[in-house]
Amino acid sequence: MNRSLVLWGVAFLLPILHFLLHVGFGLGARAPDLLTVGLLVLARELRTGAAAGAGFTLGLLEDAFSILAFGANAVVLTVVGILGSRSRDLFVGDSLVFLASYLALGTWVRFALHWVVAGEEVRGDATRVLLLEAPVAGVYAAAVGMALLLVTGAWVREGG
Repeated sequence: MNRSLVLWGVAFLLPILHFLLHVGFGLGARAPDLLTVGLLVLARELRTGAAAGAGFTLGLLEDAFSILAFGANAVVLTVVGILGSRSRDLFVGDSLVFLASYLALGTWVRFALHWVVAGEEVRGDATRVLLLEAPVAGVYAAAVGMALLLVTGAWVREGG
């Protein structure tokens, strides 16, 4: 099967799985942030404008479940989509170490930007959010995302 088709299928299914776990099963923060993982994987394949549009769309979907910080996820995921797309110019790697670092750092950036953009009602303590919750969420999302990408074969590169 074509690797590109598998990658697009996985990138399409990750947000669905994200909302199923977070909202459908009610796991909330206990579930990994597969929305960001899907966006980061997709952003490496898209031009910057398309990645920003994908991030904006996914952010609006996430904001549909937000009462206090509506719009924060749309802004944050738009920026993450842009940064993920631009990372292709800075980092050419396709190794597992790169994938783990990329997904973990991208998820941490999403949490950090959300803390900056969100209102004080939902922010929380900066030290707790930025130094404890965000790194743990980043590693968790990266581990689950890597497992899904490797099991489906979506990250395997041609000739490798």
